[in-house]
Amino acid sequence: MSAVFDQSTPSTGTPEGGASYAAAGVDIEAGDRAVELMKEWVKKTRRPEVLGGLGGFAGLFDASALQRYERPLLASATDGVGTKVDIARRMGVYDTIGHDLVAMVMDDIVVCGAEPLFMTDYICVGKVHPERVAAIVKGIAEGCVLAGCALVGGETAEHPGLLGPDDFDVAGAGTGVVEADRLLGAERIRKGDAVIAMAASGLHSNGYSLVRHVLLDRANLGLDQHIEELGRTLGEELLEPTKIYSLDCLTLTRTAEVHAFSHITGGGLAANLARVIPDGLHAVVDRSTWTPGPVFDLVGRTGGVERLELEKTLNMGVGMIAIVPEHSTDVALTALADRGVEAWVAGEITDRGDHETGAALVGDYAG
Repeated sequence: MSAVFDQSTPSTGTPEGGASYAAAGVDIEAGDRAVELMKEWVKKTRRPEVLGGLGGFAGLFDASALQRYERPLLASATDGVGTKVDIARRMGVYDTIGHDLVAMVMDDIVVCGAEPLFMTDYICVGKVHPERVAAIVKGIAEGCVLAGCALVGGETAEHPGLLGPDDFDVAGAGTGVVEADRLLGAERIRKGDAVIAMAASGLHSNGYSLVRHVLLDRANLGLDQHIEELGRTLGEELLEPTKIYSLDCLTLTRTAEVHAFSHITGGGLAANLARVIPDGLHAVVDRSTWTPGPVFDLVGRTGGVERLELEKTLNMGVGMIAIVPEHSTDVALTALADRGVEAWVAGEITDRGDHETGAALVGDYAG
């Protein structure tokens, strides 16, 4: 966030006349300035269980809040945003990448039915630019508000000599809680369950190595180039923040019967859905139930990327899956619509054939 500025001494030689941390490339004053700038954003994420303020050695969360649970299970996840940071760096836009980070961490946590509680961040830079670091934290804080969690601590590490002055990376870890008897997962899924898809906001935060290779390196498109089919510049499309589904999913669990969720990230829709399908059952997803956004066609057409390769790498317009019993379908769709989430029945759970995997896409995309 980062509550603590990196104080580890880099390995450097000792020049004649002595050496200093600043001479080695680490600017402690800039780090302190970054912490001051980010404080206002961190305050916006505060939950009543959070103790203390920004700047301590550890973030504190009052665990007595868990006494309302009969058997609380803590859920934890760690993630980053991959090479999407390169797009942010090239464009000089730093206030959305933190939003992506929260989505990647907290939407993994909510998959088991857990309520997000708090997270910490790690921002690694070649050189601390206080306003830039604060902008990253602003995005993380805004994402935490959307996920319903607190931002309780973090680290900003300056790595001169390892990263260029404008290079950076971000990562985060989060914790959530779920009542043991409300834990979602494969053991709840039954034949005949409906597969409900929730629309993605775009590419989200996976597949950017392929996207960058195809659109920027091979096609030599500019990030500031207006792409007619996208209705905006390429850079604006590629930096579209990842949708955060945490509170949508929690609302769904309180409104309808839900058996499982699947967060569609690296590996694509079929592979991630298969992770929650039990042995003996098969998830069939019908492509004709939706039309992927134009950015997916742009990547495939420009790079000559086969459909199956695209589907193994990108989310193809689906960011989260809910698996519900058939009788809960209407209630679930209504609950999501009330929250402004575009959702639809995309498939069903069937018996698994001898040569079938856990999940498969069938048919052709609409449109």
